[in-house]
Amino acid sequence: MISRLGILFMRAIAPLPLAWVRALGHGLGVALYVLVWKRREVVDVNLRLCFPHWTEARRRQVGREVFVFVAQSWLDRAWLWHADPEVVRRRLVLTGALHELEGTEPTIIFAPHFVGLDAGVTAILQQQSRPMTGIYTRQTNAIVDAWVLKGRHRFGAAKPVTRAEGVRGLVAALRAGELLYLLPDMNFGPEESIFVPFYGVQAATVPSLSRFARLGRAKVVPVVTRMTPTGYEVRVLDAWAGFPTQDVEADTALMNERLQGYIDAMPAQYYWVHKRFKTRPPGEPGVY
Repeated sequence: MISRLGILFMRAIAPLPLAWVRALGHGLGVALYVLVWKRREVVDVNLRLCFPHWTEARRRQVGREVFVFVAQSWLDRAWLWHADPEVVRRRLVLTGALHELEGTEPTIIFAPHFVGLDAGVTAILQQQSRPMTGIYTRQTNAIVDAWVLKGRHRFGAAKPVTRAEGVRGLVAALRAGELLYLLPDMNFGPEESIFVPFYGVQAATVPSLSRFARLGRAKVVPVVTRMTPTGYEVRVLDAWAGFPTQDVEADTALMNERLQGYIDAMPAQYYWVHKRFKTRPPGEPGVY
């Protein structure tokens, strides 16, 4: 019942002016920052580890902004998934090295977890015609799962693949000329991760970007999405030269290093509410 009401609410606010949706998101974000203290502590720990040179005041300020951006981006899914397609197109600016997405050369989109992630998916699917495949994590609630899948794939030719389905289909899609939308910058546990530095802290990181690039003989094209007052800027960057190599660990460390540069440009828009350092190297204590 609650999930159905939530979806109805999102449909109801979809036609509202963007400024109204963002104002609502701002209020929600501030409330969550105050009330959800456990997740606030996660953000604070992440920022302490990654930006030890920041003052406490700076860390608190960015922490509040993180909650606001997360709440605003969540409510933005209302218009991303339900508003008139022309409204969506006007609010999403797809820019940068767009030629990297053209043709049929095997291409992996490296999409870091900025709050505008869903806007990036929508912009690419709506504004270019190439089919795209992505790894999808099922939602525990079946109603919400169906809603998310329908919203994320309302435009273009997209095919979600769950982690349980394995890599064979993803590699085949890559070699067939489909884009692979990959989000490897989160802690997915120790099973298939390796420890490489992230802001100088050893972080369990899935080396899938390097491995898929080698298996699919694909180039890697970063796409960084920034929330703006008028919607989102979805910037396609140049493909990485000399990537991948034969050294998976070095490739994965390079991925984190380049990710840091993207984060430094807009630290409050990264998804710091995630327990990025939950998995620790053997013998090291937990940080949360």
